[in-house]
Amino acid sequence: MKPIWIVDDDQSIRFVLEKALLREDLPTRSFTNPREVLSALEGANDEDGPQILVSDIRMPGGSGLDLLAKVKEKHPGLPVIIMTAFSDLDSAVSAFQGGAFEYLPKPFDLPKAVELIRRAVEESQREEVAEERMSAAPEMLGQAPAMQDVFRAIGRLSQSNVTVMITGESGSGKELVARALHKHSPRASGPFVAINTAAIPKDLLESELFGHERGAFTGAQTMRRGRFEQAEGGTLFLDEIGDMPFDLQTRLLRVLSDGHFYRVGGHSSVKANVRVIAATHQDLEQRVKEGVFREDLFHRLNVIRLRLPRLSDRREDVPMLTRHFLQQSAKQLGVEPKRISDAALARLSSFSFPGNVRQLENICHWLTVMAPAQVIEAKDLPPEVAALPDTAATEAPAPRADSSVRTMPADEGASTAETQADFALPAHAGGLNGTAWESGLEVEAQELLASGRHDVWDELTKRFESKLILTALANTRGRRIEAAQKLGIGRNTITRKIQELGLE
Repeated sequence: MKPIWIVDDDQSIRFVLEKALLREDLPTRSFTNPREVLSALEGANDEDGPQILVSDIRMPGGSGLDLLAKVKEKHPGLPVIIMTAFSDLDSAVSAFQGGAFEYLPKPFDLPKAVELIRRAVEESQREEVAEERMSAAPEMLGQAPAMQDVFRAIGRLSQSNVTVMITGESGSGKELVARALHKHSPRASGPFVAINTAAIPKDLLESELFGHERGAFTGAQTMRRGRFEQAEGGTLFLDEIGDMPFDLQTRLLRVLSDGHFYRVGGHSSVKANVRVIAATHQDLEQRVKEGVFREDLFHRLNVIRLRLPRLSDRREDVPMLTRHFLQQSAKQLGVEPKRISDAALARLSSFSFPGNVRQLENICHWLTVMAPAQVIEAKDLPPEVAALPDTAATEAPAPRADSSVRTMPADEGASTAETQADFALPAHAGGLNGTAWESGLEVEAQELLASGRHDVWDELTKRFESKLILTALANTRGRRIEAAQKLGIGRNTITRKIQELGLE
């Protein structure tokens, strides 16, 4: 095992820590100032470098915080523990901002100091294994049998141009699968073009898909190529195909049947050399029975179907995905990646994840910003994860993914709680887990009916729509198009509802 490096100008501190760590079979190497450490790091290789660096904050010849900054530049994954006086709060804050694993207040209790160093060693060794796995990780992650079946299917389809239908709850990674199918197909050198048919208003979707000629409608001042032309020679991914308007389904069927289409306002057919991959979270067979989705288009799209599992059905993948997303979030924000304790991982793995992988990714982003220390403990998890009883996550029925609840910081969570208040949810409602919210709605309806009112339907519908839209807007930080997409309604619909309900 690599040694623990101790940096302190106080010989007694070095001596005490050395003896205590040696009793724990932890090798040590001591230094008196930061210059010696930086010099030793320059000449060290992976085998004789430090496992952990423990440094005082104030020393002749250099500051422990300056040393921390220089070490993190060249060794970002090395855990650093900063020793500081109780009164030195600013230094403690600076240590955390600089990426310190933890800080050790002086005078310290020796057993607690050893325990902290031992924990840092365990985290360091765990992260080394995780980083090795991450370095060899493919574009998609999953060890669960259900995901391995998906990977095998992608492999079998790698040399095919067949149309594929991907089904699965919202947030389960359908676009990732579509990109993988494209990347490993004969069309990999061509473009990958994605469009969410639920996020674009009906009157614009036709132009988005097929393009338009100049003068086709008011505002069409130039000819515009649609997504089918943009994807020429490559793959077109049609997400949420179940929400496509019925009349556009006819045009899509014609393209899939004969490979030709007309731009809006055009008179010359355009040939489409495009592979189509479609995805939906809806039950298309049921939508066919309801008469809102063409049966012939369903069969044309449903040549090969890939079903993605819910995250709650592949809990063994949660630790790997969590570390991956923590690394991603840290890279995006330009900060030191945070580590996560076994207890926190176990708590996360027991959560139901109604929003699937996307919700886990949002949680990891939230933790990167909000967790107070470099090691995430169970108490640092977001309220909906930390407060949920352990049995609830495994016993409660998982709700539909399209009613998922994203993890939000505390300031956003307050507005969400307010939107639920009007329905008088019981204290144990637990958000959208189970059917407690429906029970709360039933109680509210009974009270209004008993009062003799004759507008119960309008009243509850108005309140329901208002709270649903406000929650979606809080979830997307006010972005209406994204909120409409998540609610499964059109942009014009959400704009009209906001005006009608007085939510401006």
